[in-house]
Amino acid sequence: MTVTIRPMRPEDIEAVLPLERELFAGDPPWTAEIFRSELARMPASRWYVVAERSRGEAGRAGAGEVDAMITDATHPVPMIVGYAGVRLPAAGGDLADVHTIAVAPDQQRQGIGSRLLTALADRAQACAAGALTLDVREDNAAALSFYGQHGFTRIAVRPAYFRGRRDAIVMHRPLPPPSP
Repeated sequence: MTVTIRPMRPEDIEAVLPLERELFAGDPPWTAEIFRSELARMPASRWYVVAERSRGEAGRAGAGEVDAMITDATHPVPMIVGYAGVRLPAAGGDLADVHTIAVAPDQQRQGIGSRLLTALADRAQACAAGALTLDVREDNAAALSFYGQHGFTRIAVRPAYFRGRRDAIVMHRPLPPPSP
């Protein structure tokens, strides 16, 4: 499986929006304007990345005849299968806050989410962040488990944070100081 993690670009927004609507259907999804605003702050205070795979790649979950028809062997068409973003600290030692992380349903459990999270953590560490924080819906057992496996611990609850109905679990993970 070949997946490339790279910085998000404005031209990626149209490919990201359907994933955003699908994965966060229970909450107000981000709009193109929100993504454009976030990308305008890169790299100083935001860092957004996408996970990209070539269409028609062998071994891709859900790949089939349609992918084969739209791909020619010499010019594979890239497909965004995930994305993530973090607010970086203004000064060293502050917290970096994971704003979003998402992987297409047919691409989950293949290590893409881990690679996206690692990209955010690496950038935050390079910016001298002392820790990562994030909010997870209380009823999202898969996400809570995923973050727990990546060293996050629960530190607080934000009552009725999501759409005024669901609590958010605030999670925290310390980061080592940046390498010299």
